[in-house]
Amino acid sequence: MEETVAIVGAGMGGLSAAIVLATSGFRVTVIDAADGPGGKLRQVTAGGRTFDGGPTVLTMKWVFDALLSRCGTALGDEITLKRCDVIARHYWQDGQRLDLFADIAESRRAIADFAGAGEALGFQRFADDSARIYRLLERSFIDAARPNPLSLSARIGLHRPSALLALKPFSSLWSALESYFTDPRLRQLFARYATYCGSSPYLSPATLMLVAHVEQAGVWTVEGGMHALAQRLMQIAQDFGVEFHFGERVSAIDRDGSAKAVRGVTTDRQRHVPAHFVIYNGDAAALPGLIGQARPARGGASQRSLSALVACGPALPAGVPLSHHTVFFSNDYAGEFDAIFGRGQPPADPTVYVCAQDRPAGHDNSGGADTGQAERLYCLMNMPANGDSHAYPESEIDRCLSSMQRRLGKNGLTLQLDRTALSITAPDQFNQLYPGTGGALYGRASHGWMASFQRPAAPGPLQGLYLAGGSVHPGPGVPMAALSGKIAAERLMADRVLHGRSRPAAITGGMRTRSATADSSPSQ
Repeated sequence: MEETVAIVGAGMGGLSAAIVLATSGFRVTVIDAADGPGGKLRQVTAGGRTFDGGPTVLTMKWVFDALLSRCGTALGDEITLKRCDVIARHYWQDGQRLDLFADIAESRRAIADFAGAGEALGFQRFADDSARIYRLLERSFIDAARPNPLSLSARIGLHRPSALLALKPFSSLWSALESYFTDPRLRQLFARYATYCGSSPYLSPATLMLVAHVEQAGVWTVEGGMHALAQRLMQIAQDFGVEFHFGERVSAIDRDGSAKAVRGVTTDRQRHVPAHFVIYNGDAAALPGLIGQARPARGGASQRSLSALVACGPALPAGVPLSHHTVFFSNDYAGEFDAIFGRGQPPADPTVYVCAQDRPAGHDNSGGADTGQAERLYCLMNMPANGDSHAYPESEIDRCLSSMQRRLGKNGLTLQLDRTALSITAPDQFNQLYPGTGGALYGRASHGWMASFQRPAAPGPLQGLYLAGGSVHPGPGVPMAALSGKIAAERLMADRVLHGRSRPAAITGGMRTRSATADSSPSQ
């Protein structure tokens, strides 16, 4: 009998798991409440134009190449990618500017011009150490079933104490940066890597330095936007027979008579979808309600990662030139995170990230800037994840937008936003999109050296239930969520063999049910 898997959620983890399982011979059904794939890789419409409304950065391309090798293809054969020459542009008060480049030597020269030769040497040490941390963790932690501290130590090598200490687990990212940089602007720049997993650089471990190496290894833009990646992965999964049902929310994960094992899912249309296995690709905070357990008390809110206020819309920027990715830093970085994590309030002086979605990375003038017409801009400020307990009325949204525009102006960018033409998402709306989160976009915050070990692992609390997504191991981010789906699928298959069931016949890349370029629309 063909074995079936129901996947709850068509985010990156669900898409990855679907491809792994379908190419291994399972019959897979994916159900999602949204009207299309991607999860947080969503699209929004503003001013009559479409925008990426979620993640805007693609890194760790090897994750997707490895995933698609199961299908006889590679990421660059399926979508059009362009590697960014400029990783990001950064501005401080009065237009002080520093670009980070894909080439380390070019970044070192830029830092020397910006802050002096000593800081450039500090950057080289930082780059070397971040690469070392990444290499230590890539196979032992990132692309592996979730270890505990002891098993991680064993994987790295208990006989290599210098390697374990190189991870800097007991230092905060901010304090570690003080050993590399004396210029506070550079500490602020590289401390921002903590926010990539929704955390404060003052509370998260220095291990997050590895993000610097991830970026140096390649930052990519996707033709058609990041949402196009999700669309293409869905189409590839469909080529291998995966069925997708959108606009249908899973209301319960069903148990068998023993109440210890799954037997499928029920949707809000009162439709039962039988399945031998279930992969839950949603935030772990919402899982208890789906399996009939009491939800945890809101005390868990103190462990949540950052939320955000995201404003997308057409605008005509003036003043300092934008790159594809541009960051405008606050004058009070510590105060920004104290407001969010300490007081649960929007920061009065936020750091603002702007993605100019019509601009190739590294060009001062392109897209709308060449034509004199408004271009597509995505503006983000960090916010507390309190969207389940605090509503954000228009007056508060207006204050946040004004704070963003003030910071942009102080750092040299004049940006007049037509608020009637904006798509705005605040923490309460993110909580509606991703139930149980309060609007947290990265699962739990990576605060303290144990935080990475406290994310849920792939095996769920019921037999036959597995977890994927950014709130579980190995963590948030597009490639990490994809890895979580792969890990969940591989654990499902390993458990299946362990319990004496034969493995289904794998489907090779030459046996797609449809061609890679076929027009395949999701099942409704």
